[in-house]
Amino acid sequence: MADQPAGPANWGGSPSRELNEARFQKLFDEAEAMSIQGYYPDGTVVYWNHASEKVYGYTAQEALGANLLDLIIPPALRRQAEQGMRCMFETGQGVPPGRLTLRHKDGHTVPVYSSHTIVTVPGQVPVLFCMDSDMSELDRAEAELRVAATAFESQQGMIITDAQGVILRVNESFSRATGYAAQECVGQTPRLLRSDRHTPDFYARMWRSLLATGHWQGELWNRRKGGEVYAVWATICAVTDDAGRVTHYVGTQTDMTQRKEAEARILHLAFYDPLTRLPNRRLLLDRLQHAAVASLRNQCVGALLFLDLDHFKTLNDTLGHDLGDLLLQQVAERLTRASGDNATVARLGGDEFVVMLEDLSPTQEDAATQAEALGETLLDSLNQVYRLQGHEYVGSVSIGITLFSSQETSVDALMKQADLAMYDAKAAGRNTLRFFDPEMQEAVTLRAALVNGLREGLRERQFRLFYQPQVDSGGRLVGVEALVRWQCPVRGLVLPAEFIPVAEETGFILPLGQWVLEAACTQLAAWAARPESAHLSLAVNVSVRQFCRADFVASLVATLARTGADPRRLKLELTESLLVEDVSDISAKMSALKELGLGLVLDDFGTGYSSLSYLRRLPLDQLKIDRSFVHDLLFDPNSVAIAQTIIVLGQTMGLAVLAEGVETAGQRDLLAGLGCHLYQGYLFGQPMPLEEFARLVQQTEGHSTGLHPHRAERHQQFGPTQTPMLADQCLGFLEGQ
Repeated sequence: MADQPAGPANWGGSPSRELNEARFQKLFDEAEAMSIQGYYPDGTVVYWNHASEKVYGYTAQEALGANLLDLIIPPALRRQAEQGMRCMFETGQGVPPGRLTLRHKDGHTVPVYSSHTIVTVPGQVPVLFCMDSDMSELDRAEAELRVAATAFESQQGMIITDAQGVILRVNESFSRATGYAAQECVGQTPRLLRSDRHTPDFYARMWRSLLATGHWQGELWNRRKGGEVYAVWATICAVTDDAGRVTHYVGTQTDMTQRKEAEARILHLAFYDPLTRLPNRRLLLDRLQHAAVASLRNQCVGALLFLDLDHFKTLNDTLGHDLGDLLLQQVAERLTRASGDNATVARLGGDEFVVMLEDLSPTQEDAATQAEALGETLLDSLNQVYRLQGHEYVGSVSIGITLFSSQETSVDALMKQADLAMYDAKAAGRNTLRFFDPEMQEAVTLRAALVNGLREGLRERQFRLFYQPQVDSGGRLVGVEALVRWQCPVRGLVLPAEFIPVAEETGFILPLGQWVLEAACTQLAAWAARPESAHLSLAVNVSVRQFCRADFVASLVATLARTGADPRRLKLELTESLLVEDVSDISAKMSALKELGLGLVLDDFGTGYSSLSYLRRLPLDQLKIDRSFVHDLLFDPNSVAIAQTIIVLGQTMGLAVLAEGVETAGQRDLLAGLGCHLYQGYLFGQPMPLEEFARLVQQTEGHSTGLHPHRAERHQQFGPTQTPMLADQCLGFLEGQ
């Protein structure tokens, strides 16, 4: 018997003992909650019940005869297990029970609570019995509890109530967010946090959803202990038992205050002007769209007042942009106060503001009266003294008004109408208001057509030069002024007064001005080849915008070289408006042109920004008395005095003086008596095309007494036809702007 393996099935003894053993073996085998194994001192497995098969994955057939250390002991515990077994067999006592982490057949760990005992039967080898309780589910439950506890103390505020909504527990985040300590919340209901932002119906809908689905989430406005209302994103879940009955409610809340503040800031940046805090263009257009719809529905008229500060650029240039911004803020405040609560006051940008009125009288006449009354109030309010950091400033504003009563006119069209009316107020002298008139729209349409026509005219070479004689006191032809005309296939011959201002505004003056210089220099070179015209000077008007280009001098030098024109016969006529630009730069350019031999003429002298200090610095050759003074010479003593002053000034400074617009012999004789001996005007010839001017030159060549008034006769064509710039040169010049 001593050589047979000992185990519950073979312990020997009397029949009653064998019966007991059988009973114990059945008990051990069927103990589903307890894994029981038996081991010899060398670790050989001699017993392995059904529960052991489930816990460790080995069948009894696989386990019996194998070694404990190879089956379920992880390598890290091998030495500890060997020492424990040795100690237990030597002492006959099991080690104290405790938790162990053993190994499953497939390699995963198995947490168990293990107890050990040594069973010794006389004449038999002692057996170590291990009784292991699988702790996997308990470990998972404990882990879940740890996670739950950690989650409960997360950054989110959490609250747990019973089925009736009585608060049982809150976490620290909840207390920090609400200001209520846990002991202040327990026993209360979430009504403790209610603000006045939600209606009773809101809470009724929330509970209907929660009872129907067991879940609700959404934005809530709560009130902190200190009274502050704040926004949270809340989630509420119902907890049920096995029977489906609600036992608890768990709520979480995330503070959205910073997000709401950020959203408000973003919204403000998107729809409000940061300087004045007024609605910006985007918000105004949206409100205007709704107002137009409402006016149609309500049978009422609305009004749009477009305001632009007068001389705001001067303030910025003299006092600086900081004070300019301060003025804009004060203007915004005055506009808001004067317009009332029912108006929308917006800043479009720069010094432009708009006031929108809704729900005026149903009739256009009464609505216009109401809008005008507010406009007058705004004019008065904005014309008061502004105090800008120690500076007193008195400003004014120009206002354009348009009315609307339906959606027939688009929002963009309404803005353009008010803008046009504002510019009409500017043209009327500023510090006033004007209503939009359909004639304004017609003028804008005509101007747009003119712009398109100019573009086409440049592309199709539709411009021509006309020439007006310049004579001395003896009637001798000494020079000519080149004047541009537009031979439009639709409009016919268009005079400069109609298209030059538009060309200036649109930038077309640059390619047009270059074409004029090119054509004039080409003609000047052709005249130099003929004895009868070689002595003629040719004057060309140069716009301020053209002259101020950085490459103007270099471009003119290239033009002279390309055409072969003599620069000593070319005169550039400049207007006094040039003097408001950078005088140092202007003087440097004029000096460079003088070195080339060009003559420089100050045109329309006395009508602009004349300054003797400027005249001293500029290398001029000639002054031109403006036609407005010449026209009134015979009946206005002031015009005589001005003309005489200009003549004396020219003589004093060594400048030639030419009077333009001379139409009568009386004007010529009076000017001669004052000392002016160069003339230009209808008395000697109108601006004429090249072929007509050629006949005039031949006529004067045959008369020693020079050019007599109205004696020009038609002769054969003189000189080559003027050579326009190539179309691609013109357009290339234009595209560079």
